[in-house]
Amino acid sequence: MGYVKTRDGEEIYYKDWGTGRPVLFIHGWPLNADAWDDQMKLVAENGFRGVAHDRRGHGRSSQPFNGYDFDSFADDLNDVMTALDLRDATLVAHSMGGGELARYIGRHGTGRVAQAVLLSAVPPLMIQGPNNPEGVPEQVFDDIKNGILAERSQYWKDTAEPFFGANRPGNKVTQGNKDAFWFMAMHQCVQAAVKCVDAFAYTDFTEDLRKFDVPTLVVHGDDDQIVPIDATGRKTAKIVPDATLKVYEGGSHGIALVPGDKERFNQDLLDFLKS
Repeated sequence: MGYVKTRDGEEIYYKDWGTGRPVLFIHGWPLNADAWDDQMKLVAENGFRGVAHDRRGHGRSSQPFNGYDFDSFADDLNDVMTALDLRDATLVAHSMGGGELARYIGRHGTGRVAQAVLLSAVPPLMIQGPNNPEGVPEQVFDDIKNGILAERSQYWKDTAEPFFGANRPGNKVTQGNKDAFWFMAMHQCVQAAVKCVDAFAYTDFTEDLRKFDVPTLVVHGDDDQIVPIDATGRKTAKIVPDATLKVYEGGSHGIALVPGDKERFNQDLLDFLKS
């Protein structure tokens, strides 16, 4: 574990487990690197080097007032990969992290990248519009920001329910899942919480996705209440030239953490890494 200093003087926390070909995990909003602990342990035990970082404004990284846009996130990721000299890496990204991965490839290419995994990810575009009728209405994003600003601790408790699909009959979500979500969310600064909503709502990653030239696994639940599959995962799989789409029937947004879906994703990830 340690810190990488970015080109603009911020500090990005990372954890680094195991040895072998690197697998870099990029967390979603409002979480941090700890969300990937199960997958970090999995890859480290199977001959890979697992690396996960806290995005600026999240977890143990710096919490500046500015810089919450995907160009900055992608350049932070480049700083981490360069500082740790990660090569022939598989990048695994969840939710908002998928935008970070896409913009990284759009800005920095795939010279250090062998594979990509997009899990419940926001590309190509979240906001609803004439060219994206399947997207999320703007009012939803306004409500998210208002909820955070009104009382973010309670907002995170409420959001954990649809995040994991805990509001669905027969779900396997644990109280531990929801408590962990709240705990990680409360370590994100309020400025990052609000600014990231604008970033992942309005950023169009279509051109970034067209620059992918590595095998890409797209995993998405068809009951994702946070990032709807028809606006994101299905479209991404059509844009990326060498993409494989795996749809988890009844899967929520928090696939990598919920019992049942977590084990399925872990196996799919390991199979992809070894392919």
